Amino acid sequence: MIEGVVSAAYEPVVTLAVQGPSGQTREIEAVIDTGFTGFLTVPPVLATELELDFRGMSRATLADGSEVTFPSYVVAVLWDGQPRYVDADAADTTPLVGMRLLDRHSLYVEIEDGGRVVIQARE
Repeated sequence: MIEGVVSAAYEPVVTLAVQGPSGQTREIEAVIDTGFTGFLTVPPVLATELELDFRGMSRATLADGSEVTFPSYVVAVLWDGQPRYVDADAADTTPLVGMRLLDRHSLYVEIEDGGRVVIQARE
């Protein structure tokens, strides 16, 4: 189970540990974005610091309908206590948790400032 909190800006936020191929680890605060169909976004500076393996370029359609491309990397995310290797798009924005990372999990959010956020594996 992964727990987080709803921020004052009404965003569901969780803290995740991400790890590069050499074992260096950083904690990030990521907003859960149910409109994002990918796995994860990370800041480009973090991709560089962790020396993440470049996967290629990925395309995304933003909420305003515009298309953009992002460099994509492989990162290990500590998820349910286990490392999970996923694609992470490098974007100059707050890190985002997307729907693919939430696959086969339930999401519970108490919609209020300071509300509880729970991600739990489905059985």
